[in-house]
Amino acid sequence: MVKNMKENKNEKSDNIAAIGIGAMIVFIALILVAAVAAAVIIQTAEKLQQNAQTTGEETTSLLSSKVVIKNVIVPSTGALYITFELAPGSDPINPANVDWAIVCANGADYGNFAAATIVGAQAAVNPLTPGATYDVTLTAAAAGDLTRCAPTANQDHTLAIQSGAGGFTYEVLNYGADVTAGAKVI
Repeated sequence: MVKNMKENKNEKSDNIAAIGIGAMIVFIALILVAAVAAAVIIQTAEKLQQNAQTTGEETTSLLSSKVVIKNVIVPSTGALYITFELAPGSDPINPANVDWAIVCANGADYGNFAAATIVGAQAAVNPLTPGATYDVTLTAAAAGDLTRCAPTANQDHTLAIQSGAGGFTYEVLNYGADVTAGAKVI
């Protein structure tokens, strides 16, 4: 007679290993998510740094040759005598690269500061450098600089100066009732 023997299986259910594998999968997924988030943060930081550097370079370029108007007077009928200097920290600049325009009701006059001299000197100077004070005279008459916008009593004209590749200066020329020699405009 054959005895039915029960097979003794001594197998226990091992749930601990399954939990460990699940935890490992979650851990790997968290590492991948963290790596993607870190890459996005690093990329954003690099872009912000590049934008800040570009903005800084553009600002430096704009201010590297800015003209500061010190004084504008009427030296003789229909002319303007402008005293100016470059802003501190400016780069030296060729005076022919400093353009001016005066806008008035009759239109606009324009030119450059190629004839600029150091105050008190007679010879034109090249280049303009920061720390020195310069002057230039804009004359009237048919062959002069101011054919449309000569100083006119009780009018305001706009003087715009662009120097080099960047710096802009705007001044309003306030002419009072007196535009004779020696009248101060700015």
